Amino acid sequence: MSFVARLLNPYLRLTEKPMLKKASPEKMRRSLEVKSRLFFHPPRGTRYGKRTLGTGANRVEAVTIEGTTLTGPLILYFHGGGYVFGSPDTHKAMLAKLSRLTGCPVILPRYRLAPEHSHPAPIEDGLVAYREIMDHPGGVILGGDSAGGSLALGLLGEIIRMGLSQPLGTFAFSPLTDLTFTAPSILGNDAADVVLPGSRAAEFAEMFLRGADPKDPRCSPLFAAFTGASPVWITVGDTEILLDDSTRMADVLRAQSVDVTLRLERDLPHVWPVFQNILPEARQTLQALANWVGALSDSGKR
Repeated sequence: MSFVARLLNPYLRLTEKPMLKKASPEKMRRSLEVKSRLFFHPPRGTRYGKRTLGTGANRVEAVTIEGTTLTGPLILYFHGGGYVFGSPDTHKAMLAKLSRLTGCPVILPRYRLAPEHSHPAPIEDGLVAYREIMDHPGGVILGGDSAGGSLALGLLGEIIRMGLSQPLGTFAFSPLTDLTFTAPSILGNDAADVVLPGSRAAEFAEMFLRGADPKDPRCSPLFAAFTGASPVWITVGDTEILLDDSTRMADVLRAQSVDVTLRLERDLPHVWPVFQNILPEARQTLQALANWVGALSDSGKR
């Protein structure tokens, strides 16, 4: 473990976890927006833009990041935040780093959040965004973290169910894959997780579900059908409350003959790649993901 990680973990335990235990959605949103501007910085020369996906009532605004490749894939990335907070702006620095490593352009949709918008609003917005760019000449790669990882994987399941053109692959950082919250790590890792409080998981889920079935595969991809899916890459820390959401998701995918890469990391905070400008392990993870993206790009050209 790096020196920075040794400092970061107790800092997050003292600041972020207490806030997430009691803050309102509005406070969580304000907090992450401010902290992301202060602490998350993109590589120099990064250029952000805006794009509208879809038309009319089915319209989703998005932040874009220019890539350097003219023939490679486009990354469609969904931010995390428990379906309650977070935005493209809070995650765009991390994606700018990934874009720099891969050369790929990135689109980050501003999907609807709870409690103002309940399930299935995020997956509907995800489908609008994907339909808009699914014929990108270099192919599309889906990605997301935490609830956004759930959205990316749920969207992959919907793409297969609907018979749409598949992405080249899908990746997820510490994804939330089971809103029934039956995984042992939800409570078993509650003391060890330096960011997420397992005690509030059900409350967040209710804000989002509003009585919907938590086993709906569109919001709990652990229950989706993935036979015939393109490759999936997942990473998670061994002390996270969402550890089992990742390991069980990998088992489900493998049981359906999907090519899965699962990277388990030791004692790193939830979605640690967001700290790419200060944390060595974050840069290492993004480089490993970039290598995987590169291999997908090469196979897509054959």
